[in-house]
Amino acid sequence: MEPDLQKDLAEQHQPEAIRARLQRPAEGSYLPDGVLGSIDGCVTTFAVVSGAVGAGFPSAVALVLGFANLVADGFSMAVSNYQSKKTQEEHLDQARRAEDMHIREIPEGEREEIRQIFHRKGFDGEILDRIVDTITRDRNLWIETMLTEELGLQKTLLNPMKSAFVTFLAFTGIGAVPLLPFFSVSLSVNTKFGISIALAGCMFYGIGMIKGIALGKPMIISGISTLLTGGAAAGLAFAVGYALRQIYTVI
Repeated sequence: MEPDLQKDLAEQHQPEAIRARLQRPAEGSYLPDGVLGSIDGCVTTFAVVSGAVGAGFPSAVALVLGFANLVADGFSMAVSNYQSKKTQEEHLDQARRAEDMHIREIPEGEREEIRQIFHRKGFDGEILDRIVDTITRDRNLWIETMLTEELGLQKTLLNPMKSAFVTFLAFTGIGAVPLLPFFSVSLSVNTKFGISIALAGCMFYGIGMIKGIALGKPMIISGISTLLTGGAAAGLAFAVGYALRQIYTVI
């Protein structure tokens, strides 16, 4: 490990630094929402463009279909993400109320659950008794322990509105990029499509690189992986559009 990194880690694990860090509310990351929205937005609009070009439609049609799908799908995805996060909140609240009722109605049974949970972790004898007494002495701690240890629920949840906003912004912002060349009136359809391919490729690769940096993974590999995923979706859309065009021409 590099000396500077080792020094930084050592400073972060001093008692005062640990105490300050644990006192701060735990916060989740909106990166997954941004990455999902970005990739899906770029795939959606570029797939529409690819399908339209493959079918031989004019640039205006590709532009209209692309932006119509961009706004509609972006809003739909944001709403879906909001409902998903909201459902997680409601499920956690319902589970918290249920555990509170269990502790009120059958406290000894709930104490036994705490005992068996920590016994499975390797605690026994007097230490186990002290752990059980300490947790069950504080009702809130008791409930929160049951939520995580018995039910395996994640208590650090993202704000549903922020999550939806990040998704919509990433979806529409990145998804609009492949459509930009189609605003030109001087370029041919094939040239516009070629520029759109280059722009979409840059977006896919860039998203993958950002994801790699955030997750501590190799940037090049992450970028290529995301690029291949988006390219496969767009290629499939182009093939479908081209095939339907040929079928329609024959008919």
